[in-house]
Amino acid sequence: MPLTVITVRNAKPGVKPDGTSVSGPYRISDAGGMYLEVAPNGSKRWRLKYRFAGKEKRISLGVYPDVSLADARNARDDAKRLLKQGVDPSAERKAQKRSLLQEHTNSFEKITQLWLERRGQKSDSGDKRLKSLLERDILPYLGNRPITDITPKELLTVLQKIEQRGAIETAHRAKQYVGQIYRFAIASDLANSDPSLTLADALKSPKEQHFAAITNSKDLAPLIRAINHYSGGPVVSAALKLTPKLFCRPGELRQMLWKDVDFDNAIAQVTVNKDKAHEDTHLIPLCTQAIEILKELQLLTGKGDYVFPSARGRSRPMSENGVRTALRSLGYTNEQQSVHGFRATARTILDEELEYPEKWIEAQLGHAVKDHNGRAYNRTGFLKQRREMMQAWADHLENMNYNRSVK
Repeated sequence: MPLTVITVRNAKPGVKPDGTSVSGPYRISDAGGMYLEVAPNGSKRWRLKYRFAGKEKRISLGVYPDVSLADARNARDDAKRLLKQGVDPSAERKAQKRSLLQEHTNSFEKITQLWLERRGQKSDSGDKRLKSLLERDILPYLGNRPITDITPKELLTVLQKIEQRGAIETAHRAKQYVGQIYRFAIASDLANSDPSLTLADALKSPKEQHFAAITNSKDLAPLIRAINHYSGGPVVSAALKLTPKLFCRPGELRQMLWKDVDFDNAIAQVTVNKDKAHEDTHLIPLCTQAIEILKELQLLTGKGDYVFPSARGRSRPMSENGVRTALRSLGYTNEQQSVHGFRATARTILDEELEYPEKWIEAQLGHAVKDHNGRAYNRTGFLKQRREMMQAWADHLENMNYNRSVK
């Protein structure tokens, strides 16, 4: 006789519905091979007995009361349908569990962790920004999703959440990171496509930013005098003094290696675009003032790899905030003069006041400029002329330090 809701509810351990006493578990049959198993501790579990390929088998249909009588019968009927199709319900359930396990293993968060391990450490501040972006804006929405199931629309919705709070550049950076994660997954045979590739024009364009810069000698002179009287640590002090003299990119300066400094030929070689697929080198002629600063610093840091090592250890370069913080301590805000802005400072004064050819200046800035015939100037070109220009530039800055009438 089929079970009733009341019979199931009143089933007690140790006593069958007909009053028979039992010492162990007992079963109450329903129909179609389904029964309720009552354990001595009072727990009740639905089970289905069936035959497949000539063998008797059993599967669990759930625990009462979490699974009601009606729900258990629905599960039984689903299993029966599989049997009619020639599918073993037990094997199908195991396959589903394996699939769920694989989805968990291939979750976006899991692949992201693998990518981070492969990526390794880059810089303290950059790594912190990346971790914060992932934990705040990406993983809460995509982390549990199988990486192969995330659609371009789903990714776009996540990126637009970032846009909506006005962080346009962060949204673009998030898209770039997701693309890197997918490229790693594809290379590792964990994904077949990258949903970020179709979103090239889907995000708002970030506003063009210009680094704050002083662009005339009269206003620059007080800053140069302040820099030359900076009383901070020797590593930061040297980097601060060399920043306007060499006007290379801040990252190129702070990551400069001693092996790339050639005192005999008065030149330093820096690597451009270290984190990109195609690296390039850039030559910086060293003026006499720069050589003096570097030789003095070599006595302190010359035994390590980095010219400007971190205060936390010589195995990493100084923080990108080092020179910026020093500049702020001199009373110059980010709106008055940025570290990167010294490139614009040099470019403008060399052109407008010292009247050096633009192509020499652009070559020293490391820009791949082209002439009217479309020929690109070589970043290592005009080296002789650049030596002359860099020494004249350093002398001009030195004159500011001693001549308060510079205009």
